[in-house]
Amino acid sequence: MNQEFDLLSTVEYGGCSAKIPAAVLESILINLPKINDPNILVDVDTHDDAGVYKLNDELALILTTDFFPPICSDPFEFGQIAATNSLSDVYAMGGEPFLALNIAMFPSSKIPIDVYRQILEGAASVAQKANTVIIGGHTIDDFPPKFGLAVVGRVNPDSVITNAGLRPGDHLILTKPLGTGIIVAAKRLGLVPDSAYHETLFWMKHLNDTAAQVMQQVGVRGATDITGFGLLGHALKMAKASNVGIKLKSDAIPILPVAYQVADEGCIPGAAFRNLEFVSNHLLVDPNVDYNRKMLMCDAQTSGGVLMGVKPERVEECLTLLKAAGLTYASVVGEVLPGNKIIVQ
Repeated sequence: MNQEFDLLSTVEYGGCSAKIPAAVLESILINLPKINDPNILVDVDTHDDAGVYKLNDELALILTTDFFPPICSDPFEFGQIAATNSLSDVYAMGGEPFLALNIAMFPSSKIPIDVYRQILEGAASVAQKANTVIIGGHTIDDFPPKFGLAVVGRVNPDSVITNAGLRPGDHLILTKPLGTGIIVAAKRLGLVPDSAYHETLFWMKHLNDTAAQVMQQVGVRGATDITGFGLLGHALKMAKASNVGIKLKSDAIPILPVAYQVADEGCIPGAAFRNLEFVSNHLLVDPNVDYNRKMLMCDAQTSGGVLMGVKPERVEECLTLLKAAGLTYASVVGEVLPGNKIIVQ
């Protein structure tokens, strides 16, 4: 633990809350040239978690990259969280990561270089746990610091899980609690106890490998991980890609300790309001829904859980497997419907 330099002092928006607003991103991606290649199984068209390229009938590669500014104070933990988040896109598609490259921007003249070493060591510890080899990388001098990984994963072409795979009747299971953006913002202001902050860090460092394994075991075909666009933003992207509607139960959403209290005190980051604006044209909210819970559903998550569509007859099995593997917050949070709206009740 490095107690001499606080990485949170370098940023206003850290982690996945630093993403370009979803609506702005969509407006530029739509004009990119289309590539026709029968081996491309997933590309930018559905705004999925990663790209997938088929090599042969047994093997496809999952390709992704993710990086962001500091989400916590400690450099080693920042490296751990950034690496966990980068690997998550592979897991969300039911794959197994095995190769990675470091991507880093670090101001060597402004921050002790030992801080960078600790970031790299944190990432390496997570990669080792995930059976992923970091074989190189690239660093430029830039402020504030940013870090992440470019990751290569593997999956059977017939077992790829995408955000376009939801079907009406599926039940939606979320594997991790919401509130990381709100808790980190509150930490800056001294509004949360250390215990709540450390639990938040724990879940951001928790790999989504179990979710990937369980999804394959119970036959999931539609899923995504919840990051900077919040639960509602990522649910909308899934609904659009799958051509379905989604109903979410606000009181069933798992949230981190004191996250509701902090939101109730008015500590709601700007990213949550940008995410709410992104979904507003497709959103129907019951007037009885609690405002703070609605905003928690818009909270930008960093290294969040997986939202998966599970056939009704496999839901109990899925929950049992997830909870047995330590995902104690795993909950049914909604269902997939015909239509094109996001309904919150």
